[in-house]
Amino acid sequence: MEESKEQILVKRLLKKEEAAWKELFGAYSGNLTYVCSRYISEREDVHDVLQNSFIKMFRSIESFEYRGAGSLKAWITRITVNESLKHIKQKGDFKSTVEVDELPDLPHEEEPDFEEIPKADIMEIIRTLPDGYRTVFNLYVFEQKSHKEIALLLGIAENSSASQFHRAKGLLVQKIKEFKMSKKAQYE
Repeated sequence: MEESKEQILVKRLLKKEEAAWKELFGAYSGNLTYVCSRYISEREDVHDVLQNSFIKMFRSIESFEYRGAGSLKAWITRITVNESLKHIKQKGDFKSTVEVDELPDLPHEEEPDFEEIPKADIMEIIRTLPDGYRTVFNLYVFEQKSHKEIALLLGIAENSSASQFHRAKGLLVQKIKEFKMSKKAQYE
């Protein structure tokens, strides 16, 4: 059975070949920047987290176990998500944005209507969510974590995770309506 390009790249990475690391960076840095920017809004911070993620990959490549096509991408994405969460926690103000007692309740359970909105605009709208909302929303929607898993990852109560997600969805509904109205106004 012939080895895939990914398997060959992994073998080269394990040998710490500089060209292999450049190839990995070239192939995945765009996608990983996108992953980082789902969690972190400041561009300089995204750059720093991405750099830390590649350093972590380099230092821990020996622990990577190839499990089939896509496993390398999954591994480096998980490292990038973890480094993003680590950065958010180190900022120190994350805890205060996750506390829900002082936040007003959002009315009715309405789902965000993403129809007719380009993906880049959707991601930009998500990036405008407060840190706590954005982090929980991303972990729940994109990483498919349960509220129990999110609570453990972030050091918050499980019901706080669920509440943050609910409020993030409510805020997204509001922001999407505003976005659609602004686009509609442009064409009138």
